[in-house]
Amino acid sequence: MDNTFAEHFASDWIDSWNSHDLQRILSHYTDDFEMSSPVIIQLANEASGTLRGKAAVGAYWAKALQLIPDLHFELITTLVGVNSITLYYQGAQGRLAAEVFHFNQEQKVTKAFAHYSLLTESS
Repeated sequence: MDNTFAEHFASDWIDSWNSHDLQRILSHYTDDFEMSSPVIIQLANEASGTLRGKAAVGAYWAKALQLIPDLHFELITTLVGVNSITLYYQGAQGRLAAEVFHFNQEQKVTKAFAHYSLLTESS
């Protein structure tokens, strides 16, 4: 994984979410990508926590953007792996998040895994 690409991806991904532009967000992904997140269980009512394909994930993200109209991410750092990047950022309601993105040879995301800090009783 090239550091320049990782930095560009991180910046554009954060900016895409902060603009709330769903098409721009989805442009980072292959048509058949898989997204896993504990929030999918809640918002999409999908017990496995995994959605497949732009249509399913796009519908889930559209719902999330509607439910959190002031959603804003702040990038903390970018971690680079082999054909993967992890973005560590502060997300909704100040929760810390880490998302792991796996890329194909065209530098599009094929799989993504979201992880969130635990909510406390005061959250």
